[in-house]
Amino acid sequence: MKKKRLITSALPYVNNIPHLGNLIQVLSADVFSRFCRLRGYETLYVCGTDEYGTATETRALEEGVSPKELCDRYYKIHSEIYSWFNIAFDHFGRTSTQWQTDIVQDIFKKVDAAGYITEQTIEQLYCESCDRFLADRFVRGTCPHCGYEDARGDQCENCGKLLDPTDLIDPRCGLCGQTPKLRSTRHLYLDLPKIRPRLEEWIDKASVEGFWARNAIQMTRSWIRDGLKERCITRDLKWGIPVPKPGYEGKVFYVWFDAPIGYISITANLTDEWETWWKNPDEVDLFQFIGKDNIPFHTVIFPSSLIASGDNWTLLHHMSSTEYLNYESGKFSKSKGIGVFGTDARDTGIPADVWRFYIFYNRPEKSDALFTWSDFQEKVNGELIGNLGNLVNRTLTFVSRFYDGRLPQAAIDADMAAWIRERESEITDHFERAELRDAFRKIFALSSYGNKAFQEGEPWKLRKENPDAAASLLSTLVYLVRDLGVMVEPFIPGTSGRMLTFFGIDKADWEILGDFKGITSIEKPEILFERLEDERIASLRERFSGSQKEREAREKEKEMEEKTEQEKPLAERFAEAVDIRVAKITEIERHPEADKLYIEKIDLGYEQRTIVSGLVPYYKEEELLGHNILLVYNLKPAKLRGVKSEGMLLAADDETAPEGERSIEVLFADWAEPGSRVALTDLGAPEGDDLKRISANTFFSMPIGVEEHIVKVDGKHLEVAGKAIKTNKVKKGSVG
Repeated sequence: MKKKRLITSALPYVNNIPHLGNLIQVLSADVFSRFCRLRGYETLYVCGTDEYGTATETRALEEGVSPKELCDRYYKIHSEIYSWFNIAFDHFGRTSTQWQTDIVQDIFKKVDAAGYITEQTIEQLYCESCDRFLADRFVRGTCPHCGYEDARGDQCENCGKLLDPTDLIDPRCGLCGQTPKLRSTRHLYLDLPKIRPRLEEWIDKASVEGFWARNAIQMTRSWIRDGLKERCITRDLKWGIPVPKPGYEGKVFYVWFDAPIGYISITANLTDEWETWWKNPDEVDLFQFIGKDNIPFHTVIFPSSLIASGDNWTLLHHMSSTEYLNYESGKFSKSKGIGVFGTDARDTGIPADVWRFYIFYNRPEKSDALFTWSDFQEKVNGELIGNLGNLVNRTLTFVSRFYDGRLPQAAIDADMAAWIRERESEITDHFERAELRDAFRKIFALSSYGNKAFQEGEPWKLRKENPDAAASLLSTLVYLVRDLGVMVEPFIPGTSGRMLTFFGIDKADWEILGDFKGITSIEKPEILFERLEDERIASLRERFSGSQKEREAREKEKEMEEKTEQEKPLAERFAEAVDIRVAKITEIERHPEADKLYIEKIDLGYEQRTIVSGLVPYYKEEELLGHNILLVYNLKPAKLRGVKSEGMLLAADDETAPEGERSIEVLFADWAEPGSRVALTDLGAPEGDDLKRISANTFFSMPIGVEEHIVKVDGKHLEVAGKAIKTNKVKKGSVG
């Protein structure tokens, strides 16, 4: 019998936007749960926002809103980000629910009744100005280890050392800035030393049977080896779950006691049958995906609470824990706003699957990993496009072109098929053990194998020299592409869906892997991904440099500059922004992939370029060849059907043409030398070669028109070499 699989990912804290480092765990659990569903396991994947605790209360006070209002706002942001990343939760909930209160209090009462709760009086910092005890994060001061002057009372963000608020030098209230004083307060503790024998017995068995990650075992053993101490589970806060014990009115549970219980309450909010998942260890395996900083809470604190309650809980089976993902030259940081955040990734215009690809290609399973924009570009262009995208396109395009989209009738290459099946079996085994990066890398190694087979097989030659061998090779590769479409579904589901539609398959099915039959025809493929060009990556690197506050300041400054710029007369803005030069067409040919496009080689006297223009319906090659045209010189390059166009020639569109007809006239300047710059009357032409490159949208926002055959911008004539630029046919129209 296949045991059911209960899957969780670390609950993202609700007081900020998740960055790529935070997203690793949520995405990892998504990948594993997608695989489990494909394999036929009864699967439940739950996650949600962690909403109680000091950080939420602090942020709410800073923003002047209630904790509930803050949580509602960020829950919506988190939900939208995960939806954009195409994460298929069974339920994405939150911890500020009645079910959370009921289950946490029930577990506590049972743990207390079993004798695993102790009471202690401690000295804690109290702010007389705010009239409250200060929880860890409400205290700021100088770190005793590194001297950082704005360390939090729980951990120094600068050196990473764990702290107690009383460790800080010159502590101050994080709310009002006053110096707090020590006062006595009473708290409850989870007696970990008393639970230890039962905990260790469970760990010894679970870590082996569940093949925990190496860092999970090492960190857990380290905690136990260094001696488990009683752990405080209450706090003097207002925002949290009330402690149901006389004498502790006004106190709440510490977030790290109640947060992991959120997995249970989120399930309870989904289904009344939640106990069939959480109190059913004989039939359910629990898989948890977390970062290494959360390991002890999932392997010690959470299971200790469940074990001590005496109920028959479903305890951790497999722990998949990752190291840190760092950013460029430093660390991702939510508090400092450093890194690429979920909203940032969405706003780049780069598809979610491309981000998912890179996160898993770079998943920090055994050591810290580094996100850099250059590596992102290299891996996307080289592996996602140059490997997987290339195999899909070249294989299916060849079959579509030379076999009319029909699968060649030939025996499958037996040796290739055997090798593919063996690799697919290995990939399945990696998935079963939640070794996600290993599975991912082997999928791409299999794609690389297909590319190598295609290249070495030379089907373009083989089709003529040995048609049967060519048909066998291509048939085998077509099935490999289909199988890759299935295997990438957990990682890049949108891409998987597009790949499988080429074969008329609506839904991925793991069972068809290695089954080389069933395909008779294919749809004409389309390009799966767009290359990441240098200019775009450089722009993104600059855009997301520094902290979020610094970015916001840059955006405001940019908005002010744009506002000032928009207030200038149109002609003045055009003269300062647009660089138009004369260029001679030296070569011209039709675009092999587009019926209406020409590819033109142009000469500016000191530089040669290639441009693409849609003039086939309006001009013959000989009508353009050798003529001098006007080139928008500083327009950002663009790829048109795979050919890079470095600028745009100008042509007039006749507004007086009869309805349903179109008349286009290219703007020629045969009297001017190539390289000459076009000017506006009274304003001149821009100087220097460092004029900022502009987008097509920017160019068209400053319209050029034709009036009585004269080309104008905002009433100013366009001229070059002392002569106004005019049209012959178009009397009135627009230029583009």
